Amino acid sequence: MIRVALPAVTERATASFRMRTRPPTSRPLHLAAPAFIPAFILILWLAGTACAQGVHSPHDDDGTGNERSAGHPPAPAVTQPASQSVSSPASQPSGQPLSQSQPAAPEVATPASGSADPAQAHPQMDAALLHSVITTAMEFLSPRTLQPYTIRQFSLWGLGGISSLDPSFRVVEGASGLQLLLGQTVLLTRATPPADDLRGWTDVDTAFLGAAWDHSDTIRAAGLDGIAQSFFDELFNHLDPYSRYVAPSPADNDREARNGGDGAVGLSFGDQVRTTTTGSRRGRGREQRVIVITAVNTNGPAWPAGIDVGEEVVAVNGHSTAGRTAAEVDAMVRGNPGTTVTLKLVPAAGGRARTVSLQRAQVPPETVFAFTSGPLVILRVTSFSTETAEEMSQYLDQASQDHRLRGLILDLRGNRGGVLQQAVTAAALLLDRGVAVVTSGRDPQANHVWAVQGGDMTSGLPVAILVDGRTASAAEILAAALADHRRAVVIGSATLGKGLVQTVAQLPDRGELFVTWSRVIAPKGWPLQGLGVIPQLCTSRGAADAQRQLEALEAGHAADPGPVLQSRQARYPIPVSRILEIRKACPAALGGDMDLELARSVLENSAAYRAALAMVPEEGSATLGAE
Repeated sequence: MIRVALPAVTERATASFRMRTRPPTSRPLHLAAPAFIPAFILILWLAGTACAQGVHSPHDDDGTGNERSAGHPPAPAVTQPASQSVSSPASQPSGQPLSQSQPAAPEVATPASGSADPAQAHPQMDAALLHSVITTAMEFLSPRTLQPYTIRQFSLWGLGGISSLDPSFRVVEGASGLQLLLGQTVLLTRATPPADDLRGWTDVDTAFLGAAWDHSDTIRAAGLDGIAQSFFDELFNHLDPYSRYVAPSPADNDREARNGGDGAVGLSFGDQVRTTTTGSRRGRGREQRVIVITAVNTNGPAWPAGIDVGEEVVAVNGHSTAGRTAAEVDAMVRGNPGTTVTLKLVPAAGGRARTVSLQRAQVPPETVFAFTSGPLVILRVTSFSTETAEEMSQYLDQASQDHRLRGLILDLRGNRGGVLQQAVTAAALLLDRGVAVVTSGRDPQANHVWAVQGGDMTSGLPVAILVDGRTASAAEILAAALADHRRAVVIGSATLGKGLVQTVAQLPDRGELFVTWSRVIAPKGWPLQGLGVIPQLCTSRGAADAQRQLEALEAGHAADPGPVLQSRQARYPIPVSRILEIRKACPAALGGDMDLELARSVLENSAAYRAALAMVPEEGSATLGAE
């Protein structure tokens, strides 16, 4: 591994984080080398309310995890956040149409006498596919929602989507059963199935949606995707803010982004004007627009090949890049994963061209960016993807070799989360042992205790974590885990408070269903949802107040320990009024330069650091009975 100093930042350059680049002759980190992660996750399986313990690998709203405990059945992948494995109902493989042995979707009944005539020439609705989508969704939803609901409730909520698309329609339930009305005309009547009759209710749903399709230009214009979207939108309006349906096209795009997209090599391109010397006596230069490399993704094939920022791309697979835009060159470089692309490159300083052959691969985005500030290392973590913990481990491995290092700053401001498992693994890099997080839900497979054991890569190096009002989900889990174990001081404002975990199913139409199935409980037993992480040093009340807090910490005590203590003593369910009362002590806000300045001051003053850590009580722990 080539080791060089991490790029330094100026004392106040806290907002200028950018894509990691390197000079032509050196690299700050060689991620092609095997990752060094001495810590590992001890997974405990928790079977419902039984005493036996174990864990699966959930992920938050921005991603999924897929870690499995040997000898135990795998839990459905849970999102992020943000990586993404998808899970499916136990009775139906994810993303596959229903078996042909199942009965076909019901035919739509003939409109009742006096109802409006359906359009004479219009495309037919794919009733079989819609029936399959709704059936798969109901099977997936029923055992997993945080609160129990019947198939009847799901269906009646979803059928409200007909009126959302076309207010002329109404679905009513009366003595004669369920009726679909167009104005005052009854289009369709069906007997009301038993509350948990899956087949009966999905038959009704498909029949009513089909009848509305036949009698409304508006609904036909929405198409099958629009009907499904409206059905699930209305259904999820009755649940939590994070459960949702994603239609096939955006779901395809999301899956591609999560997996790294099409085959690429990890290069970004830009246009640049360069001056070349002509052969005239006056030595006048000629300006020429060329394509240059503007960034190299350390997760891609170009990094170990030694390609550097600033190199000019002369040709791709023998085709000249002259006259082409950066976007066109990027398209030329992309292709199917596993195929080879050849680049002809000229060094930024000039000289002889070289040819490099690279094998395309799915390249996840970089999420960790490292900087130095005197004796401190700053790791800016923008999200939690499938490679985030490994990227962190590489930087921590490199930083630990510097004997001048006196502290670590994790900047999680603006981090919206991602893969829950990656947040747990990141915590394992800085904790010797202990519970990182607990997730608790109605489905036994949603009950997880994430315990880490192995070793702190930094050997107890002081750590500060920067957060703000945009810090959410997996990022909050990491901040809460390190703070609750008195391993880090949290600085900034109250975080977003996104403490619900989603599990994901791929539907037969290629759409995706995100269903909230568990709550996040911090190591001290308090719920993240709504409350968020309350920092030990609050910066959102202004510079004067922040300075007052810092001076108190430097004197060995906290100026206002109440809000942090109150947040750790909270237990689910917490009244909204109580959440607001705790959070108003440090209102959510956007981070600024002051956050980094205060972090530096705390890390460089051992008395202040110890006093801030002590604001978190030692007693209290999370259990699945915390709810």
